[in-house]
Amino acid sequence: MELLKRLTEAFGVAGFENEVRSLVKNAMKEFCDEVRTDVMGNVIGYKKGKGRTSRRRSLMLCAHIDEIGFLVTHIDDNGFLRVDPVGGVNPKLSLSQRVIVCGRKHLFGVIGSKPIHILTEEEMKKQVEIKDMFIDVGLPKDKVKELVSVGDPVAFYQSFFRIGNHLCCKAMDDRVGVYVMLESLKEMKKHEVDVYAVASTQEEVGLRGAVTSAFGVDPSIGIALDTTLACDVPDTPAHQRITELGKGVAIKIKDTSSISNPLLVRHLKEIAEAKKIPYQMEILPRGGTDAGAIQRTRAGVPTATLSIPTRYVHSVVECVHEEDVKSAVKLIVAYAEKAHEKDYTL
Repeated sequence: MELLKRLTEAFGVAGFENEVRSLVKNAMKEFCDEVRTDVMGNVIGYKKGKGRTSRRRSLMLCAHIDEIGFLVTHIDDNGFLRVDPVGGVNPKLSLSQRVIVCGRKHLFGVIGSKPIHILTEEEMKKQVEIKDMFIDVGLPKDKVKELVSVGDPVAFYQSFFRIGNHLCCKAMDDRVGVYVMLESLKEMKKHEVDVYAVASTQEEVGLRGAVTSAFGVDPSIGIALDTTLACDVPDTPAHQRITELGKGVAIKIKDTSSISNPLLVRHLKEIAEAKKIPYQMEILPRGGTDAGAIQRTRAGVPTATLSIPTRYVHSVVECVHEEDVKSAVKLIVAYAEKAHEKDYTL
């Protein structure tokens, strides 16, 4: 799990993915015939298929490298930073968290607000908002202004750790998808299709990297790899759980960005059952993945999403089950070997 640890701990707020991009690019070079980046910062690895036809099909795997975070909007006279969220930041889960400010050098900081002891009755009733928070980097104002500028990105800081069979860190969404993609590339040996592995940028702010990379790759088939909600926690009724940890990779039917190609979904299920790979079906009522961008590129692409069930999404303790991660890798590798066999035209 050393690779997953490095991926999740790496800095990569949407639009500022340099650190994690470098890590992914180096890892891809071990498993791909070609690796390149594009103008959006997507990393695109190409692994040639074994097929001999001149019109060999292509499979695009896509997992995003960006994470939620903030941008600095103001530095006050006491050196405290005000910020604006990038992506779906939950204010409730942000207060009192540790962060890294990526200015002229990386600075550690904490997110603070007014102490409860001096809040008015009205303020006590009000839900905390990002505008009520600030970042304290523990330095004099002159030093802060020397090292930090408006527009510098800020990421949550958390170390990778294990609890039982669960693997936890910030940015598991979607570095675990990137990890699954890299592990799948390593295991692929018999695929007829050409495989394009895309580590996409700016998914958290509108699937932007996937839009441009899918247009450039122009794949025959697309599969997004992402996290999904595992709401298998106390006080959540069974019909609202979406997925559960430890029950296998999730094959997505629908979310708010795409409806998966039903023939592709059926094929994935058939392969999982034939190979005895644990899986569960997923319908996500809110949220989307890069599949929404791939599906709509050019004249359209048959697309689906394979999801890794995750508890506490968009927090610094996102948790996945190691067996679900393994089942995702197994299904992708098995599918790559069979992707040339089916036509997904509806």
